[in-house]
Amino acid sequence: MNTTTRAVRRAAWIIAVVAFGLLARAADVRVYVVYAPSQKAAAQAALAQARAQTHHLFDNLNAVAVTLPEQARDALQRNPVVALVEEDPVRGFLSIPQTTPYGITMVQAPTAVANGATGAGIKVGVIDSGVFTGHEDLAGVTITGEPDNGASDERTWYRDILSHGTHVVGTIAAANNSVGVLGVSPGAVSVHMVKVFGDTGNWIYSSDLLAASRAAQGKGSKVISMSLGGSTKSRTEEQGMADLYTNKGALLVAAAGNAGTTAVSYPAGYSTVISVAAIDSSKTVASFSQKNSDVELAAPGVGVLSTVSYLDTTIVTVASSNYNGGHIENSARGTAAATLVYGGLGNATNLAWSGQVVLVDRGTNSFYDKVHNVQLSGGVACIIANDVTGNFSGTLGTGNSSTIPAVSVSLEDGSVLKYVVGSSASVSTAVQQPASGYDYFDGTSMATPHVSGVAALIWSKYPGATNAQVRQALTSSAEDLGAVGRDTSYGYGLVRAGAALTALAALAPPPPSTDTTAPVISNVSAKVTNSKNGTFEITWTTNEPATSDMQINGVLHPDTTLTTSHKRSFRGTKGATYTYVVISADAAGNSASSAPGSITL
Repeated sequence: MNTTTRAVRRAAWIIAVVAFGLLARAADVRVYVVYAPSQKAAAQAALAQARAQTHHLFDNLNAVAVTLPEQARDALQRNPVVALVEEDPVRGFLSIPQTTPYGITMVQAPTAVANGATGAGIKVGVIDSGVFTGHEDLAGVTITGEPDNGASDERTWYRDILSHGTHVVGTIAAANNSVGVLGVSPGAVSVHMVKVFGDTGNWIYSSDLLAASRAAQGKGSKVISMSLGGSTKSRTEEQGMADLYTNKGALLVAAAGNAGTTAVSYPAGYSTVISVAAIDSSKTVASFSQKNSDVELAAPGVGVLSTVSYLDTTIVTVASSNYNGGHIENSARGTAAATLVYGGLGNATNLAWSGQVVLVDRGTNSFYDKVHNVQLSGGVACIIANDVTGNFSGTLGTGNSSTIPAVSVSLEDGSVLKYVVGSSASVSTAVQQPASGYDYFDGTSMATPHVSGVAALIWSKYPGATNAQVRQALTSSAEDLGAVGRDTSYGYGLVRAGAALTALAALAPPPPSTDTTAPVISNVSAKVTNSKNGTFEITWTTNEPATSDMQINGVLHPDTTLTTSHKRSFRGTKGATYTYVVISADAAGNSASSAPGSITL
């Protein structure tokens, strides 16, 4: 599977809501203890005897917030120096605020939506690892899929352990519902998931992809989104993709690849498939993005926030203070507690780390080397502090793992932790699945659904357009980045829904009108204009611009000019009588006819 999915940074609301559950053992309670005036020292002694963990002191209130064993609560309440013991109740967000990922704005999706392009009526086929349909941010989105082998079967389309497919679908269609994130086509476009990757994400064959793409198109998918690829070309696959594009009218979109080289990935490398490169929030091509002449469009693919099928909670607690962390990919999960020690860059083993939680700095050697050295030294957990502002995405690398938890913290938190070395510390990193979560992923896999979603948006406004016209609109309106004109890093440039909508308007037939009201014909009049040569004219008006067709003695005389004031002249035979009917049609094709009239020359 052609993607980099480093699941490390978590939305702050996840930590805020669930972190409190990690701070206490099941038999502990968190309470306020209010002591009598001038009895602080006696109260602290009683709390120490009760093995209480202090969280906050409120001296002006004669109060302290602590966690203590539940059985100690009653005894403490009976202590004469204690005035009150009451629950320290949980507080959390009353609602989870919705955020708009930077990529959604960057590709001008809100602009296109504001101009009437919603994605409604367009189905996007997604070939991926499945989708968690129970996610709160996909509620209301029409999602179908295949195969369906039962919820416990790893090939079932609505089971997504990897979360790759759920992340892709969220970028395309996450609903505008006040929670989570916003998709390119929020809640309006429909999705058909064809699951080809199981729980481990093992590779598939080209024939599997071709069969999945044909299945998606057969279920009505006009856009087929493929966040995947491989290095070897197949003539049969190429012909199959060409058939879908040329004969079936599907628009095919695929990831350019994440090797950071000039190599071509397939199916993105076929001429009938749009190859998508990844850029970051500054519109700079990602270091991992493939760079070759097949790259056609660029889209956001670095630090993309979208829906996932899990809640990942990583927290570091030192000296009763909590610090948000990020799980280092491929390291162990779980909880470890011991004394915090500082290990510099972690570039060598140290027997003094045995049985300790080791804080090391980012830099010089790899994350794997740091964690491996701590593990070999007998450390129970490794904390890696960033060397620049903020936290970071970390991984031990493909094929590497550890038996101890490893987490990242920000530069700022790392600096604070160095001052409390020697304190008790715990590191906890856990995953709940399935659950409605959000995470940041990197890769051309993440760039691809931005393009697929934009294609669905503009196509929904002009459903009569062909796939070739939609493709031309996307490329001709892209924001030119890098070298002038098409280049190997950005292709034609950044896909832009608002600009593409304008471009498609000039290429595609107009959308079907919703006007069903026929024009009103009035003031019909006929008169002879020259009795000698037998000419006559008929005039009438309509309440809106309409055509001026006439039926004389059963013969239709059309006129396609749209006007509200109508006059038609004819020449007949003197003494003859002509029967006429006035017919007018508006721009939407709604027509009306007058009652028959007659005139004698």
